[in-house]
Amino acid sequence: MQKTSWDDYRIAYQVAIDGSLSKAAITLNINHTTVLRHVNQLEDSLGIKLFIRHQRGYQLTDAGFLLLNKMPQVHSQITRLQNMLCDSEGEITGILRITSVLTYSKILNPALRAFIKQHPKLRIELVSTDDIVPLESGAVHVSIRIGKKPVDGDIIVKKLTDVEFAYYATEEYVAEHGSPSSSAEFKQHFWVLPSGGKRSIPFVKHITEHIPEENVIYQSNNFPDVHQAVIDGFGIGPLDLQQAKQHPDLHKITAIDMPLSESLWFVYHRDLKHSNRVKTLYQFLSNHL
Repeated sequence: MQKTSWDDYRIAYQVAIDGSLSKAAITLNINHTTVLRHVNQLEDSLGIKLFIRHQRGYQLTDAGFLLLNKMPQVHSQITRLQNMLCDSEGEITGILRITSVLTYSKILNPALRAFIKQHPKLRIELVSTDDIVPLESGAVHVSIRIGKKPVDGDIIVKKLTDVEFAYYATEEYVAEHGSPSSSAEFKQHFWVLPSGGKRSIPFVKHITEHIPEENVIYQSNNFPDVHQAVIDGFGIGPLDLQQAKQHPDLHKITAIDMPLSESLWFVYHRDLKHSNRVKTLYQFLSNHL
C-alpha cells in the first residue's frame, strides 16, 4: 500500500458527502483540481475505487459507503486527540471553539474580547445556535447553555451565573394600551413570545396559560427576534435585565408574580477536564458575566 495522508481521507470523505468534486471544493474552499488529486491519491494507494464517476456526479462504491459511514468516528477521535495535545502545553494558544445560544452570543463578546487581550495567541470560533452541539465529537470545546442543568452524555457542567428576566413593553405601547395590573388582565393585551419548544420555559408558559393564542401577535423561534419585536413596540414580551437597561424607553410589567430567571451553564467534555484553555476560560467568564 502506498503512503496516504489525512488530507486524502478528509477530502475524499467530503466528496462522499457532497456527491461531486465541485461541491466538495466549495465546501472545503479549495480548487477542483486539488480535490481530484487527493481522491486519486487515496484510491491509488488503497488499490480500490471509492467512487463511480458519472456526468451527474460521483456515486459511491461499497468501499465509498464504508468511508462515508466510518469517517465521522475517525474524525471525532482525531479532533479530540488534537484538542488534548494542544492543551498539553501551559501557554494558552490555538483555537477555542465555543457554542452558545443565539441570545447570549452578543452578550459573551465583550468578555471574550477581554479574554483574548489577556491571551493574544488564542483565537475564538463562536458557533451561535439553539441546537445542542454534541461535545463528544470534539467539534467544539465548550458549550454555553441556558435553562436546566445539562445532564446529557459524558460532560462536566459548571454554573456561570443566573440570568434575570422581566416582561417589558415600550412607553408608546403602555400609553396606548395601559399595563396589566394582574394576570386576569393579560388577555386584554398583545404579546410577543417565543414559539416551538421555548413555550415550555416556565416564565413563558405562565403567560400562555392566561391568554388566548390570538393575543400572541408576534412569535419567533429565535429569542433575539422576540427581543427586537418588544423594542419595536409590537407588544409585551420578555427581555433579560441587561438588555433592557440599554433601552430606557421600555416599561417593566410588574404584574407577573413568578421568578423570572434562568441559569447559564459552562459545559465541556470530560476529555478536556485537564485543559488549561477550558479551565482558564471558565474562571474568566465566571468573573466577568
